[in-house]
Amino acid sequence: MAHIDAGKTTTTERILFYTGVTYRLGNVDEGNTVTDWMEQEQERGITITAAATTCFWRDHRINIIDTPGHVDFTVEVERSLRVLDGAIAVFDAYGGVEPQSETVWRQADKYGVPRIAFVNKMDRVGANFPNVLEMIQARLKATPLPVQIPIGAETGFTGVIDLIRMTGIIWDEETLGARMREIPVPEDLKEEALYWREVMLETLAENDEKFMDAYLEGASVTEDDIRAAIRRATLKLSFFPVLCGSAFRNKGVQCLLDAVIDYLPSPPDVPPIKGKHPKTGEELLRTASDDEPFTALAFKIMNDAHKGVMTFIRVYSGGIKAGSMVLNASKDKKERVGRLLKMHAIKEEDVPEVWAGDIVAVVGLKNTSTGDTLSAINKPIVLESIEFPATVISVAIEPKTRADQDKLSSSLGKLMAEDPSFKVHYDEETGQTIISGMGELHLEIVVDRMLREYNVQANVGKPQVAYKETLTRACEVEGRYVKQSGGHGQFGVVKMRFEPLAGVDQGFVFENKLRGGAIPQEYVPAVEHGVKQAMEVGELAGYPVVGVKAILLDGKYHEVDSSDIAFKAAASLAFKEASKKGGPVLLEPIMKLEVVVPEEYVGDMLNDLNRRRGTILSFESRSGAQVYKALAPLAQLFGYVNELRSLSQGRATYTMQFHKYDVVPANLTEELLLKVRGY
Repeated sequence: MAHIDAGKTTTTERILFYTGVTYRLGNVDEGNTVTDWMEQEQERGITITAAATTCFWRDHRINIIDTPGHVDFTVEVERSLRVLDGAIAVFDAYGGVEPQSETVWRQADKYGVPRIAFVNKMDRVGANFPNVLEMIQARLKATPLPVQIPIGAETGFTGVIDLIRMTGIIWDEETLGARMREIPVPEDLKEEALYWREVMLETLAENDEKFMDAYLEGASVTEDDIRAAIRRATLKLSFFPVLCGSAFRNKGVQCLLDAVIDYLPSPPDVPPIKGKHPKTGEELLRTASDDEPFTALAFKIMNDAHKGVMTFIRVYSGGIKAGSMVLNASKDKKERVGRLLKMHAIKEEDVPEVWAGDIVAVVGLKNTSTGDTLSAINKPIVLESIEFPATVISVAIEPKTRADQDKLSSSLGKLMAEDPSFKVHYDEETGQTIISGMGELHLEIVVDRMLREYNVQANVGKPQVAYKETLTRACEVEGRYVKQSGGHGQFGVVKMRFEPLAGVDQGFVFENKLRGGAIPQEYVPAVEHGVKQAMEVGELAGYPVVGVKAILLDGKYHEVDSSDIAFKAAASLAFKEASKKGGPVLLEPIMKLEVVVPEEYVGDMLNDLNRRRGTILSFESRSGAQVYKALAPLAQLFGYVNELRSLSQGRATYTMQFHKYDVVPANLTEELLLKVRGY
């Protein structure tokens, strides 16, 4: 996992080469790497979809997922970290901790994934190993533990010094780095190596009691003692071992593989996975053992022209054989496992059975989607699903011809099943099909895939911002749904209080403060459902409403005429009334930018950003360039890349990621509302 262009795919490619999975070195620029198999990836030189592969090192199997670095495809990192036990965070030796580095690091923190850091591109101009260590500490609030330091830097980078064994390692360029030799620590680096070794040992003593006892008593600590202590502390997330190299120049990858085996967890090192019984809600645990009942999580769906739907699963416990029946515990449906495939990116290998710890693709599952739990039929369990971020950008799409109409809806359905961060809905007011995603590139790739993979010709409108609405003040309202038309009628009355939540982009909170028997408890879920349904379309401009707390205070019911439908409708009417009284405002997505620009163009850049309602957060110098971080509304950033290039003669670069939703300024709200209403 890493920021775009840090070298994830190249590192994966070298790992597959040195472990004997491939016999030639692929190159991202030439579009011939194993894990970048999509046409769009090969053309653009970026990773778009997470690709799973398997290799062996030191008699251990390693399951690898190469994830994208572009913020538009961050959902691929999210779902990969949900099912992986460890991660390699790759950092550019020049750029250090970049915006998407911070995003993926936070995602790994969320899932408690132990990590090792690989400072890549040590041969690049401006490479600075100590600077990257400082950035990891300052920006990620993490403790780096260097277990290597580089021999040289930039064009003078030749190898590394192993601080555990206190020996130098040089890679043989004639064998593309396949052979390496050990050398004594160079004289001019001895003092530096001893300093960093002391830092390593002191950090170990601070974070591992067993090691501290031996270290303080002055006992001689062996290499095995050091590695064991590093492993224990890495698994506890106390610190993160740091290695360095240059994957493209074939240096440092074997040491990285050794570190994966030595420091990252194998399935039994990970705490038992928690889940719940789908019917009783009882908490259940599954340990990574072949003797436990079968439990797996579906984390990715892929449509293949020849094999059909392939469901990628991580097996947490037990095992299954091809042809067996399993239970989709999330949907309470039985599924037959057709084929089990061990994946090497797009290539596959049939396997007769899978066991705890395996990551494989299953062919034949009809009702399983991303985040579903598969379990043994007689031992159901539902694991925590995967959360995906909300979309921030939408475009209208329509088929070019009548013949494309059916193909369009079919292809959009398949793409939505594959990618949970891609949404499709039909706007009844305009009669348009709206597709939503994480950014312009995301939707551009979706449309490109429709054309190439599904042969659908479509017209695409201009990007639209995914605005939202919220309330700014609390109010109490009554919702009445009373209808009498002979026979049974409908009766539901609710008294509710609606309050804005502290964070405007927070979701929805429902609280039941009913006293006595004003409304039977059986109707309370219908009240909550009615509010949620009403929040999907705001009163101000028809955008979804977020950041609201709904409190049910009182109500009335009728023994004969009350029903779920009546209370759902009453709650919906109550929210609509609150939307008028509660000071509704529009919210817009605010993006966080990091712009790297040559010093002579900084003035033009800042003027342009100011025009886009941007706010500068910080400045720093980096090798003759200025790097500034800023916040700006997404609505003002369409086409920003072209403007940036023209202002800097193509020399400035920027990255952008979603930051938060914020209130649209009052002077712009009226203008937006007029547009929405068609004026």
